[in-house]
Amino acid sequence: MVRGIYTGASGMQAQMHRMDALSNNLANVNTTGYKKDTSVQKAFPELLISRLNDNGVSKFPFGSSDSAPIVGKLGMGVEYNESYTDFEQGSLKQTDNPFDLALEDAGFFTIETPYGERYTRNGSFTLGKEGMLLTKEGYPVLGEEGPIYIKKNNFVIDRDGNIFQNGDYSDDPKQMVSMEENDWKNTEKVDRLKIVDFDKVRHVKKMGSSLWASTPNSGDAQIMNDNKRPKVSQGFVEAANVNPVNEMVNLITVNRAYEANQKVIQTQDGLTGKLFSNVARV
Repeated sequence: MVRGIYTGASGMQAQMHRMDALSNNLANVNTTGYKKDTSVQKAFPELLISRLNDNGVSKFPFGSSDSAPIVGKLGMGVEYNESYTDFEQGSLKQTDNPFDLALEDAGFFTIETPYGERYTRNGSFTLGKEGMLLTKEGYPVLGEEGPIYIKKNNFVIDRDGNIFQNGDYSDDPKQMVSMEENDWKNTEKVDRLKIVDFDKVRHVKKMGSSLWASTPNSGDAQIMNDNKRPKVSQGFVEAANVNPVNEMVNLITVNRAYEANQKVIQTQDGLTGKLFSNVARV
Protein backbone atom coordinates (compact mmCIF):
# COMPACT_ATOMS: atom_id res chain seq x y z
CA MET A 1 0.00 0.00 0.00
CA VAL A 2 2.64 2.54 1.07
CA ARG A 3 4.76 1.69 -1.97
CA GLY A 4 1.91 2.85 -4.20
CA ILE A 5 1.88 6.25 -2.47
CA TYR A 6 5.62 6.70 -3.08
CA THR A 7 5.24 5.63 -6.71
CA GLY A 8 2.47 8.18 -7.29
CA ALA A 9 4.46 10.89 -5.51
CA SER A 10 7.51 10.27 -7.70
CA GLY A 11 5.28 10.57 -10.77
CA MET A 12 3.92 13.91 -9.54
CA GLN A 13 7.44 15.25 -8.96
CA ALA A 14 8.52 14.18 -12.44
CA GLN A 15 5.54 15.98 -13.99
CA MET A 16 6.34 19.10 -11.96
CA HIS A 17 9.82 19.23 -13.53
CA ARG A 18 8.29 18.77 -16.99
CA MET A 19 5.80 21.56 -16.30
CA ASP A 20 8.60 23.91 -15.19
CA ALA A 21 10.52 23.27 -18.44
CA LEU A 22 7.45 23.71 -20.65
CA SER A 23 6.38 26.88 -18.84
CA ASN A 24 9.85 28.36 -19.24
CA ASN A 25 9.82 27.51 -22.96
CA LEU A 26 6.48 29.26 -23.44
CA ALA A 27 7.66 32.30 -21.45
CA ASN A 28 10.68 32.65 -23.81
CA VAL A 29 8.91 32.00 -27.10
CA ASN A 30 9.80 35.56 -28.21
CA THR A 31 13.32 35.60 -26.75
CA THR A 32 15.97 35.95 -29.46
CA GLY A 33 18.26 32.92 -29.71
CA TYR A 34 16.47 30.96 -26.96
CA LYS A 35 16.87 27.16 -26.99
CA LYS A 36 14.08 25.08 -25.51
CA ASP A 37 14.56 22.69 -22.57
CA THR A 38 13.20 19.18 -22.25
CA SER A 39 12.85 17.51 -18.86
CA VAL A 40 14.16 13.93 -18.88
CA GLN A 41 13.09 11.27 -16.38
CA LYS A 42 14.35 7.78 -15.69
CA ALA A 43 12.62 4.84 -14.03
CA PHE A 44 13.71 3.31 -10.78
CA PRO A 45 14.87 -0.34 -11.11
CA GLU A 46 11.94 -2.72 -11.43
CA LEU A 47 11.43 -5.63 -9.03
CA LEU A 48 10.81 -9.19 -10.24
CA ILE A 49 8.06 -10.73 -8.10
CA SER A 50 7.90 -14.46 -7.40
CA ARG A 51 5.32 -16.48 -5.43
CA LEU A 52 6.45 -18.00 -2.16
CA ASN A 53 5.21 -21.28 -0.62
CA ASP A 54 3.94 -22.47 -4.01
CA ASN A 55 2.84 -26.12 -4.42
CA GLY A 56 5.11 -26.53 -7.45
CA VAL A 57 2.32 -27.21 -9.96
CA SER A 58 3.10 -24.11 -12.04
CA LYS A 59 5.64 -24.45 -14.87
CA PHE A 60 8.85 -22.47 -14.72
CA PRO A 61 10.25 -20.55 -17.72
CA PHE A 62 12.81 -22.54 -19.69
CA GLY A 63 16.29 -22.01 -18.29
CA SER A 64 15.03 -20.38 -15.10
CA SER A 65 16.78 -21.27 -11.85
CA ASP A 66 14.12 -19.68 -9.65
CA SER A 67 12.60 -21.91 -7.03
CA ALA A 68 9.25 -20.10 -7.18
CA PRO A 69 7.07 -19.14 -10.18
CA ILE A 70 7.50 -15.60 -11.54
CA VAL A 71 4.47 -13.40 -11.02
CA GLY A 72 5.69 -10.35 -12.96
CA LYS A 73 7.51 -7.05 -12.59
CA LEU A 74 6.73 -4.29 -10.10
CA GLY A 75 7.50 -0.71 -11.08
CA MET A 76 9.00 1.59 -8.46
CA GLY A 77 8.17 4.93 -10.06
CA VAL A 78 10.32 7.53 -11.83
CA GLU A 79 12.79 10.25 -10.89
CA TYR A 80 13.99 13.48 -12.48
CA ASN A 81 17.23 12.96 -14.42
CA GLU A 82 18.15 16.22 -16.19
CA SER A 83 16.90 19.14 -18.26
CA TYR A 84 18.16 18.60 -21.78
CA THR A 85 18.59 21.63 -24.07
CA ASP A 86 17.63 21.24 -27.72
CA PHE A 87 20.07 23.23 -29.88
CA GLU A 88 18.01 22.94 -33.06
CA GLN A 89 18.35 25.95 -35.35
CA GLY A 90 15.66 28.61 -34.93
CA SER A 91 14.17 30.51 -37.85
CA LEU A 92 15.81 33.75 -38.98
CA LYS A 93 13.85 37.00 -38.83
CA GLN A 94 14.89 39.96 -40.96
CA THR A 95 15.18 43.25 -39.08
CA ASP A 96 17.35 45.39 -41.43
CA ASN A 97 19.20 46.56 -38.32
CA PRO A 98 22.98 46.38 -38.97
CA PHE A 99 23.60 45.60 -35.28
CA ASP A 100 21.47 42.42 -35.47
CA LEU A 101 23.43 39.26 -36.26
CA ALA A 102 22.40 35.61 -36.60
CA LEU A 103 24.36 32.39 -36.89
CA GLU A 104 23.06 29.92 -39.47
CA ASP A 105 24.49 26.79 -37.87
CA ALA A 106 26.15 25.63 -34.66
CA GLY A 107 28.29 28.00 -32.64
CA PHE A 108 28.07 30.90 -30.20
CA PHE A 109 29.03 34.56 -30.09
CA THR A 110 31.57 35.30 -27.35
CA ILE A 111 30.72 37.90 -24.70
CA GLU A 112 32.96 39.46 -22.07
CA THR A 113 31.35 39.70 -18.62
CA PRO A 114 32.64 40.50 -15.11
CA TYR A 115 32.49 36.72 -14.46
CA GLY A 116 34.62 35.75 -17.43
CA GLU A 117 33.74 34.86 -21.02
CA ARG A 118 30.16 33.84 -21.68
CA TYR A 119 28.49 32.70 -24.90
CA THR A 120 25.21 33.51 -26.59
CA ARG A 121 23.04 32.85 -29.64
CA ASN A 122 21.26 36.17 -29.14
CA GLY A 123 22.79 38.44 -31.79
CA SER A 124 20.68 41.51 -31.01
CA PHE A 125 23.53 43.93 -30.28
CA THR A 126 23.88 47.68 -29.88
CA LEU A 127 26.60 50.32 -30.02
CA GLY A 128 28.02 51.79 -26.80
CA LYS A 129 29.01 55.41 -26.21
CA GLU A 130 32.65 54.65 -26.91
CA GLY A 131 31.91 52.86 -30.16
CA MET A 132 32.07 49.39 -28.64
CA LEU A 133 29.72 46.63 -29.85
CA LEU A 134 27.64 45.56 -26.84
CA THR A 135 24.83 43.22 -25.84
CA LYS A 136 21.54 44.67 -24.60
CA GLU A 137 22.84 44.17 -21.05
CA GLY A 138 25.96 46.25 -21.80
CA TYR A 139 28.51 43.42 -22.10
CA PRO A 140 31.18 43.76 -24.85
CA VAL A 141 30.99 41.45 -27.85
CA LEU A 142 34.39 39.92 -28.52
CA GLY A 143 36.30 39.53 -31.74
CA GLU A 144 39.32 37.32 -32.13
CA GLU A 145 41.50 40.29 -31.10
CA GLY A 146 39.35 41.56 -28.22
CA PRO A 147 36.39 43.97 -27.87
CA ILE A 148 35.04 45.30 -31.18
CA TYR A 149 35.13 49.06 -31.86
CA ILE A 150 33.15 50.33 -34.85
CA LYS A 151 31.53 53.49 -36.16
CA LYS A 152 27.76 53.88 -36.18
CA ASN A 153 26.13 53.11 -39.56
CA ASN A 154 29.57 52.82 -41.07
CA PHE A 155 30.45 49.13 -40.94
CA VAL A 156 29.52 45.84 -42.54
CA ILE A 157 29.96 42.22 -41.46
CA ASP A 158 30.41 39.58 -44.14
CA ARG A 159 29.24 35.98 -44.09
CA ASP A 160 32.44 34.78 -42.42
CA GLY A 161 32.10 37.26 -39.57
CA ASN A 162 34.78 39.67 -40.81
CA ILE A 163 34.05 43.26 -39.76
CA PHE A 164 34.88 46.08 -42.18
CA GLN A 165 34.40 49.83 -41.87
CA ASN A 166 34.75 52.73 -44.27
CA GLY A 167 34.69 56.47 -43.63
CA ASP A 168 33.34 57.35 -47.09
CA TYR A 169 30.02 55.52 -47.06
CA SER A 170 26.43 56.63 -46.39
CA ASP A 171 24.81 56.85 -42.95
CA ASP A 172 21.74 54.87 -44.08
CA PRO A 173 21.70 51.63 -42.00
CA LYS A 174 19.45 49.83 -44.52
CA GLN A 175 22.04 50.36 -47.24
CA MET A 176 24.75 49.08 -44.93
CA VAL A 177 23.12 45.67 -44.56
CA SER A 178 23.02 45.07 -48.31
CA MET A 179 26.47 46.49 -48.91
CA GLU A 180 29.08 44.16 -50.40
CA GLU A 181 32.76 44.39 -49.50
CA ASN A 182 33.80 45.04 -53.11
CA ASP A 183 31.60 48.16 -53.26
CA TRP A 184 33.59 49.91 -50.55
CA LYS A 185 36.33 52.48 -50.92
CA ASN A 186 39.11 52.87 -48.36
CA THR A 187 37.92 49.69 -46.64
CA GLU A 188 39.73 48.48 -43.54
CA LYS A 189 39.21 45.22 -41.66
CA VAL A 190 38.49 45.84 -37.99
CA ASP A 191 38.36 42.29 -36.63
CA ARG A 192 36.55 38.97 -36.99
CA LEU A 193 33.78 37.80 -34.69
CA LYS A 194 34.96 35.27 -32.14
CA ILE A 195 32.60 32.37 -32.84
CA VAL A 196 33.16 29.30 -30.67
CA ASP A 197 31.77 25.83 -30.08
CA PHE A 198 32.22 23.00 -27.57
CA ASP A 199 33.17 19.33 -27.77
CA LYS A 200 30.00 18.40 -25.84
CA VAL A 201 27.65 21.30 -26.33
CA ARG A 202 24.78 19.61 -24.49
CA HIS A 203 26.64 20.16 -21.21
CA VAL A 204 26.96 23.96 -21.41
CA LYS A 205 25.10 25.76 -18.64
CA LYS A 206 22.45 28.45 -18.95
CA MET A 207 23.33 31.56 -16.96
CA GLY A 208 20.34 33.80 -17.72
CA SER A 209 20.10 36.83 -20.04
CA SER A 210 20.61 34.47 -23.03
CA LEU A 211 24.13 33.68 -21.82
CA TRP A 212 25.83 30.29 -21.54
CA ALA A 213 28.90 29.15 -19.63
CA SER A 214 31.27 26.27 -20.21
CA THR A 215 31.43 23.39 -17.71
CA PRO A 216 33.97 20.63 -17.04
CA ASN A 217 31.72 18.24 -18.98
CA SER A 218 31.32 20.52 -22.02
CA GLY A 219 35.01 21.35 -22.26
CA ASP A 220 36.51 24.76 -22.99
CA ALA A 221 35.21 26.94 -25.82
CA GLN A 222 37.15 26.54 -29.06
CA ILE A 223 37.26 29.04 -31.91
CA MET A 224 35.61 27.45 -34.96
CA ASN A 225 37.87 27.14 -37.99
CA ASP A 226 36.89 28.04 -41.54
CA ASN A 227 35.49 24.68 -42.68
CA LYS A 228 33.16 24.38 -39.64
CA ARG A 229 32.49 28.06 -39.07
CA PRO A 230 28.80 29.04 -39.37
CA LYS A 231 27.63 31.74 -41.75
CA VAL A 232 26.78 35.12 -40.24
CA SER A 233 23.69 37.01 -41.41
CA GLN A 234 23.73 40.75 -40.73
CA GLY A 235 20.32 42.38 -40.36
CA PHE A 236 18.74 39.15 -39.05
CA VAL A 237 18.09 37.61 -35.63
CA GLU A 238 17.48 33.98 -34.72
CA ALA A 239 14.06 33.29 -33.24
CA ALA A 240 13.51 30.86 -30.38
CA ASN A 241 13.25 27.23 -31.49
CA VAL A 242 10.00 26.84 -29.53
CA ASN A 243 6.76 25.74 -31.19
CA PRO A 244 4.06 27.23 -28.92
CA VAL A 245 1.37 24.83 -30.19
CA ASN A 246 3.44 21.75 -29.36
CA GLU A 247 4.38 23.18 -25.98
CA MET A 248 0.71 23.85 -25.12
CA VAL A 249 -0.26 20.29 -26.12
CA ASN A 250 2.56 18.91 -23.98
CA LEU A 251 1.47 21.13 -21.10
CA ILE A 252 -2.06 19.67 -21.24
CA THR A 253 -0.59 16.14 -21.28
CA VAL A 254 1.53 16.94 -18.23
CA ASN A 255 -1.48 18.29 -16.33
CA ARG A 256 -3.46 15.13 -17.02
CA ALA A 257 -0.57 12.89 -15.97
CA TYR A 258 -0.16 14.90 -12.78
CA GLU A 259 -3.85 14.50 -11.96
CA ALA A 260 -3.66 10.75 -12.64
CA ASN A 261 -0.79 10.34 -10.18
CA GLN A 262 -2.68 12.46 -7.69
CA LYS A 263 -5.68 10.12 -7.92
CA VAL A 264 -3.36 7.14 -7.39
CA ILE A 265 -2.20 8.65 -4.09
CA GLN A 266 -5.78 9.42 -3.02
CA THR A 267 -6.87 5.87 -3.82
CA GLN A 268 -3.92 4.33 -1.99
CA ASP A 269 -4.52 6.58 1.00
CA GLY A 270 -8.19 5.58 1.12
CA LEU A 271 -7.36 1.87 0.93
CA THR A 272 -4.71 2.21 3.64
CA GLY A 273 -7.16 4.02 5.90
CA LYS A 274 -9.80 1.35 5.34
CA LEU A 275 -7.26 -1.39 6.12
CA PHE A 276 -6.25 0.16 9.42
CA SER A 277 -9.87 0.79 10.35
CA ASN A 278 -10.83 -2.86 9.76
CA VAL A 279 -7.76 -4.21 11.55
CA ALA A 280 -8.40 -1.97 14.55
CA ARG A 281 -12.05 -3.10 14.64
CA VAL A 282 -11.02 -6.76 14.73
